[in-house]
Amino acid sequence: MEEKDKKVDESWKDSVEKEKVEIPEEEKMHIPEANFGFFITTLGIQVAIALGEIPNPITNKTEENIDQAKYLIDTLEMLQEKTKNNLSKEEDSLLSGILYDFRLKFVQKKERINT
Repeated sequence: MEEKDKKVDESWKDSVEKEKVEIPEEEKMHIPEANFGFFITTLGIQVAIALGEIPNPITNKTEENIDQAKYLIDTLEMLQEKTKNNLSKEEDSLLSGILYDFRLKFVQKKERINT
């Protein structure tokens, strides 16, 4: 079949344009500014999920994955070491506080599992 013999129905373009609805600015998903504090908090939420502290938002179930929690805590520790003397006082306090809390919770979970 030659190119000139093809029939193309382009009416779908018009119907798609009619269906487009502009979402008001206030209803659009707000994406927070990328910054170190938000990044650390996001990792902290993942640790909390892995420790079974909060439900997994995908399954809505509380699940424990102690190996995943350890990996994430180790990642936070690595970030702390790599960013040493390069963070603001607030960022350093946030990271130190998150690490302290999750190390304590991790040890408690690990002891409960081993008894």
